[in-house]
Amino acid sequence: MSDRSALDKRIKRHVVGRIRQYFAATAPGLESLCLTELQSAPHSVQKAEAVPGGVVFYGRLIDCYRANLYLRTAGRVLMRIDTFTANHFRELEKKCSDIPWELFLQPVQEVRVRISVKHSRLYHTGAIADRLLGGIAERISSARTAQPVGDESRPPQEVFVRVRNDRFTVSLDSSGANLHKRGIKTTGSKAPLRETTAAAILMLAGYTPPEPLVDPMCGSGTFAVEAALMASGIPAGFFRDFVFTGWPAHRLAGKRWDHLKADGKKHISYPQQPLVWASDIDRRACNVLVQTISTHRFRAAIDVLPIDFFDIHPQRFTRDSGLVVLNPPYGRRIATPEGTRTLLGRIGQKLCRDFAGWKFALVVPRKEIFQQLPFSAVHFPILHGGLQVVAAIGRVPTATGRRRS
Repeated sequence: MSDRSALDKRIKRHVVGRIRQYFAATAPGLESLCLTELQSAPHSVQKAEAVPGGVVFYGRLIDCYRANLYLRTAGRVLMRIDTFTANHFRELEKKCSDIPWELFLQPVQEVRVRISVKHSRLYHTGAIADRLLGGIAERISSARTAQPVGDESRPPQEVFVRVRNDRFTVSLDSSGANLHKRGIKTTGSKAPLRETTAAAILMLAGYTPPEPLVDPMCGSGTFAVEAALMASGIPAGFFRDFVFTGWPAHRLAGKRWDHLKADGKKHISYPQQPLVWASDIDRRACNVLVQTISTHRFRAAIDVLPIDFFDIHPQRFTRDSGLVVLNPPYGRRIATPEGTRTLLGRIGQKLCRDFAGWKFALVVPRKEIFQQLPFSAVHFPILHGGLQVVAAIGRVPTATGRRRS
């Protein structure tokens, strides 16, 4: 048996076919939504559990591929490749070089290391990174005769190391760029809502296509695009690339990935008329959004209008009630708490007057401020641009004066 055949056999056994532990990382507060996604079709994971910061799940390589393609609320998917205890650097060096890196990495590829340390004797992240990279180089060098030539043009491969109480968990990033990058937008607003967060808010608000969705302060159009993807049945990662396509295992599993994407494409159904209405007082933002979606077939699902929210009447778009989502420009055009409270009061009045019976989702700076709304809402804390904000979610009553939550 040739060295190449022997290596392929090991990769097939230990990477492609083996049930491994994976970690779908999420923003704080989105763990349960991500777990629900993983436990729903088309996923077929063996076991999954929500933990702080994400979801641990077990499956084969194809499940890792599927998670990257379909998950709307995860930021990245990590493959756990080893765990060990090390109390001193010499021990760390040996255990790092014992990891069979040739199964996971190409011989010519830039590797970057992300390290998180807490309660460990080995706490110097730079020194840990040096030992890890040294172990990778030593192992790959000794196995190079069995490896095919790598591609220097490929994006860097990130290795995540989590150290807790001298226990090292080493993981390989399978995603590459954060999964909120759907491969659709090329430009964005100054403080855009992440696509993963927008998708989570739509789920929390109970968005169910083909019900109408109005995004009347659309900015870069994150809510509108996410809703159009959902309404079209387009997997979240359908238009983007992933770093796992550069893994040695992908040489053996690439046809499975092609089949997975082809199967996802079969279930896409592009709406032929608008289901989503996006608007903004900023005409430039509307023009950018039109350019963003013009290269995609779901363009017909979104109607973009340069109009102020306070001049909108939803009956102009649809006779049916649906979901209205708002992410007002806090901090950019409204710099004071008083201005925010005034704006929220106006938004509440507008919703009561013209969106009675509609579901709503409203991103607000703080829980206390959303009490300014003249109707009840359930609040969900979320991170937006590194700041803790609140998603206020509920249904606009047909009459004002209801009890506040």
